[in-house]
Amino acid sequence: MSARRDHLETLAIHAGQPPDPATGAVMTPIYQTSTFVQRGVGDHLGYEYARTGNPTRAALETCLAALEGAAHGLAFASGMAAIDTLLKLLDPGDHVLAGNDVYGGTFRLFDKQYRKYGVEFSFAELTDPAAVRAALRPNTRWLWLETPTNPRLKVADLAALAQAAHAHHPALKVVVDNTFATPYLQQPLALGCDVVVHSTTKYLGGHSDVVGGAVLTSDAALYERLKVLQNAAGAVPGPLDCFLVLRGIKTLPVRMERHGANALLVAQFLADHPQVREVIYPGLDSHPQHAVAQRQMRNGGGMISFYLNGGSAYDLVKHTRLFALAESLGGVESLIEVPAAMTHGSTHGSPLEVDAGLIRVSVGLEHPDDLVADLAQALARLAHAPR
Repeated sequence: MSARRDHLETLAIHAGQPPDPATGAVMTPIYQTSTFVQRGVGDHLGYEYARTGNPTRAALETCLAALEGAAHGLAFASGMAAIDTLLKLLDPGDHVLAGNDVYGGTFRLFDKQYRKYGVEFSFAELTDPAAVRAALRPNTRWLWLETPTNPRLKVADLAALAQAAHAHHPALKVVVDNTFATPYLQQPLALGCDVVVHSTTKYLGGHSDVVGGAVLTSDAALYERLKVLQNAAGAVPGPLDCFLVLRGIKTLPVRMERHGANALLVAQFLADHPQVREVIYPGLDSHPQHAVAQRQMRNGGGMISFYLNGGSAYDLVKHTRLFALAESLGGVESLIEVPAAMTHGSTHGSPLEVDAGLIRVSVGLEHPDDLVADLAQALARLAHAPR
């Protein structure tokens, strides 16, 4: 009989984090050291040099892998460092098929950096499995997914796309950026995908005080190649960063429940407001992939995008009080931004360019009535602003 697997809420608190055997400390210690003493040449206690491995980092990697149901985890200095390390696995002539709505930093790395090395990139509508099948090529090595996407919050059917990709070629890897949903809302590996990437800066850290990234997979050969690159390139997080992400993960389940509940109330308010033309939120019935989101995610998440029915997005974001005008997302505090000029400026002039009128909010853990009141007063000020 196989051993019983703990629930995610329990794994978030305990996976990879037993009490310290030396002291009994409940919290994983911060091993703030750059090197480790060896008893003899090559005879050590599992650690040689902190770029190669660190006990605090190992605890984080074990915990993240457990949350995603992966056999292996690797932590990086940022989400972009994680993506960059993955891209280093590709050869000139390889093709990556990605969604036509991806994070601006990901697009910049694809288009401005790795394309010049001979890696091919194309973009398809990932909410349409037929369009994905048609866009796959003989040299396609990866299908790159975000769901929900950043910033238009499209939802891709992970099981259907993984099936289509593997039917095209069994060696084709399906890579999912699971930053927006987190492993609490959805687990891509359980749906047939091969690799999960995270910006741990966002919901996993959860407190806007750390930058980090991660790659999770159960593909042992892929993991070994990535581990070599992690050590060789050295884009690794420090032990304090790892500790902060571990600390944040412990409350991930309760935070994601509150993020989702607050966001649904805010989305409903915006959808009923006469100054709002369109609200994009997977938890609303009006979302084009609402049925997929209900089947695939625990709730609609904490991210909302919307368009105004007249007035400037740039003006609105100046008038909020609780929604801070800032990049990033996933913290306990609410944030608001205009992606076209902030997080997605790199897409300007490309087929993936973001409309300047799109507003993206990361709904935090404040009382929902206060968040609604803040948006209401900002919309009221916009309505009375001189034209």
